[in-house]
Amino acid sequence: MRLWFGLGALVLAEIGYPLTGGRARAALVVATVCAGFALSMLHAYSTRGVRAAGALLLVTTGGGFAVEAVGRATGYPFGAYDYTGALGPRLLGVPLVIPLAWTWMAWPAWLAAGRLVAGPLARIGVAGAGLAAWDLFLDPQMVSQGYWLWHTTTPALPGVPGIPVTNYLGWLGVAVALMALLRGALGDDPARPRDDAPMYAVYLWTYTSSILAHGVFLGLPASAAWGAVGMGPVAVPLAVRLWRP
Repeated sequence: MRLWFGLGALVLAEIGYPLTGGRARAALVVATVCAGFALSMLHAYSTRGVRAAGALLLVTTGGGFAVEAVGRATGYPFGAYDYTGALGPRLLGVPLVIPLAWTWMAWPAWLAAGRLVAGPLARIGVAGAGLAAWDLFLDPQMVSQGYWLWHTTTPALPGVPGIPVTNYLGWLGVAVALMALLRGALGDDPARPRDDAPMYAVYLWTYTSSILAHGVFLGLPASAAWGAVGMGPVAVPLAVRLWRP
């Protein structure tokens, strides 16, 4: 039950995003990421134990920080970019909240894939794609607010200027690598539909709310469309599977 309450708090925080601006919005972004991170970590611990939670933390938070630090310093694998100071304290140029975001969505993507496909390679691929597709929403939203910026912005997706395609390809490669490491740490980790329902809800809420927010409230219709197409191959089958077990 506490996981569902945590999801409710996350939803309320995200609903508040379009209603705020300036420093208040940036603070709400940080609070939202922290809430999502805590929810995923709590779910991993409560359903699979301390070993799984530790693996999730090491692989996705630690790995997320490492790849962000390398990416910001070298331009690989995402492209040349920098963070502004809007999202709080930074280490090696990376806001400390950023690695938490990798964990927040990596865990729901991993569990969604486990509900949809069988076999390690299929699960790694679907989970990696499910995580990487989230950035089709995330990057346009954060760049539009000036939380980070790209030094090289072309080639870009139609209708989504300011973000190079290399970013999305880099996300896909990193996401698949993280999921491969997570699979190595967790093993088969079979689906537990009843236990994992809150994380399925996180993934589906992120998908539907992002389409609505980008398309209606944030003035980002192109990223609403790209994100809908990108996350749809995981989110839509997951919704169907949950509706018709």
